[in-house]
Amino acid sequence: MSETMRAAVLHAPGDIRVEQVPVPTPGPDEALVRVAACGVCGSDIPRMLRPGGAYHLPLVCGHEFAGHVVALGSELATAGTVAEGDLVAVPPLIPCRRCSSCARGHFSLCEDYDYFGSRRPGAYAEYVAVPAGNLMVLPADLDPRAAAMLDPAAIALHAVWRTKLRTGHRVAVVGAGPIGLFAIQWARLAGAAEVLSIDVSEQKAAMAIEAGATHTATTPERATELAGDGYDVIVESAGVPATADQAVSLAARHGHAVFIGIPHDPVVLPKPSFSNFLRREVSLHGAWNSFSAPFPGDEWRVAARALRDGRLNWKFMITHELGLDSLPGLMHQLGERSVFSSKVLFLPNGERP
Repeated sequence: MSETMRAAVLHAPGDIRVEQVPVPTPGPDEALVRVAACGVCGSDIPRMLRPGGAYHLPLVCGHEFAGHVVALGSELATAGTVAEGDLVAVPPLIPCRRCSSCARGHFSLCEDYDYFGSRRPGAYAEYVAVPAGNLMVLPADLDPRAAAMLDPAAIALHAVWRTKLRTGHRVAVVGAGPIGLFAIQWARLAGAAEVLSIDVSEQKAAMAIEAGATHTATTPERATELAGDGYDVIVESAGVPATADQAVSLAARHGHAVFIGIPHDPVVLPKPSFSNFLRREVSLHGAWNSFSAPFPGDEWRVAARALRDGRLNWKFMITHELGLDSLPGLMHQLGERSVFSSKVLFLPNGERP
């Protein structure tokens, strides 16, 4: 193996360079993973393009990834839990396992966590050193691209589990990116009688139908028209102040609205929306990450089984499969919204099934 590898390194907001960097050396309780696929998360765009987006610079971003184990640290080599050649997904959060949240098994709420691609080097690179606790060994016959989509699938499931979704419920999903498209599928698998997808993009509306949505709306007016007495469960995955307001206003009596999207501007609920929240006794839930006990959580294990057995569809979401050299240019295009995308996958080692 070469002593250097290619990685997309963020040097300053918008300054992304594909260059040679040292291959990481795994510690005693780590494995070296050859990255098979790494997805672009919506959070990567402001992280890589906006001032203050990264915790430190230079940084290799990328946290939705899977790959194959190519080397084991000295302790891990004798543990017998993972072997060279194993396909692994890598849950990106590294919990401290010491704080009160971790002690209760609420790893998503860890108070002193590390994180691939934001606090430590991520997977827009050919190799990543991964602690033993973050190696999720998967069946060898699972497509590595599907394995790289476990993170958004698990995030969507974690959010749905924060609500009281039951068979026969009416569900609305705001935002039809990968998390929203997975949320649509989880809602249908849970027995939702009706699922409305709300997104301004006609292309994403078509993808939502493929995911199982029974209705789509590309304008607030159409969503309100379809809402009737409101939705039992609303999943907000867009992270826009206007859609947060919309999610609250669409809730039925005793409805549940769960918020996944991360807004970058102040969120204000107008008086009519707040009145709806009060008078209909709506429950509002935050959903952060996707982890529970035992780590990484049933969200990841259930999602992995559903991806493998075909209950979750994922191939239709992929709009780009690219090498690392394309990352800087495409990231700027995504920031400018000059290219349509749902799920972008980078294949750092050029591996295509």
